Amino acid sequence: MKSLVSVIVPVYNESENLYELHRRLTEVMSETGHDYEIVAVDDGSTDDTGEILRELSKKDPRVRAVILSRNFGKEVAMTAGLDHSHGEMVIPIDADLQDPPELIPAMIARADEGFDVVYAKRKQRKGEGVLKLATASLFYRFINMISSVNIPENTGDFRLMRRTVVNAVGMLRERKRFMKGLFAWVGYRQTEISYDREARFAGTTKWNFWKLWNFAIEGITSFSSLPLRVWSYLGAGIAVLAFVYAIIAIIRVLRYGIDVPGYASLLVVTLFLGGLQLITLGIIGEYIGRMFEEIKARPLYLVREVYGRGEELAAGPGARQTKRINPGRKKISGRKSGR
Repeated sequence: MKSLVSVIVPVYNESENLYELHRRLTEVMSETGHDYEIVAVDDGSTDDTGEILRELSKKDPRVRAVILSRNFGKEVAMTAGLDHSHGEMVIPIDADLQDPPELIPAMIARADEGFDVVYAKRKQRKGEGVLKLATASLFYRFINMISSVNIPENTGDFRLMRRTVVNAVGMLRERKRFMKGLFAWVGYRQTEISYDREARFAGTTKWNFWKLWNFAIEGITSFSSLPLRVWSYLGAGIAVLAFVYAIIAIIRVLRYGIDVPGYASLLVVTLFLGGLQLITLGIIGEYIGRMFEEIKARPLYLVREVYGRGEELAAGPGARQTKRINPGRKKISGRKSGR
């Protein structure tokens, strides 16, 4: 008997895409011959996304709708989907259909060759501007340069993972989550499969420049402490230059007498050093803020309702237990962290 495949779909205000996504996923998964489930996590949507997910869970017994109590962010919503998955193979996919469900059979075929992770690497990214493509490439090159974990470039969350890998990721309960880095950190046998990424099927992206900037900061501070160390080196270099300049000043005074010019240059140096100090404090603050969030040890997310298949979650590290909830029945529950 073929193993169960779980498709994880974190959604936030994606009502325009859900019916088409469900149709294409159903067609593709039926062709694979595997039993499957679709775990859709509503991350506090403000449109009718939740209602559509409830409707789909009533019509299709393979759909489970996990409704979070508020918006926790895509990374946490994806974690909730992984926690609620049953399958021996688990595939996160975005709801905007930029990542084609039709690639799933090829992923399963590569997994059958013995790989634990099959990640989808983008050859082309339609519908994205030159600036976004350039900054994305620069980000991945930079983070791989300063981090001990290699994160594949031009890859998103679209990938196939075996249950062993999902359980390993489930043990990582940090609150500031950069899932691409966590998927790479756990290791195991990984391979890639290339594809052309399509433009959005409908709706508009929820990402803007500020969110992408903060997301990049999350990734860098999650997987490298170099931004902290570099300021020690820079400070030591400035101290050496200051010492050399002091020696030069003493020699000039001994040779030419007292000289008091340089007000403008002194002001520039003072402002420059003051700016460096503020930047240093800001970087230290980023890391202290991460420590502050982790120390509070709040749950990653809270579940308001679950609709659809409600069997107990697959056993293993990182899995959470939930009670059966029949379609249409509401249940308010808290999700505890993996401590």
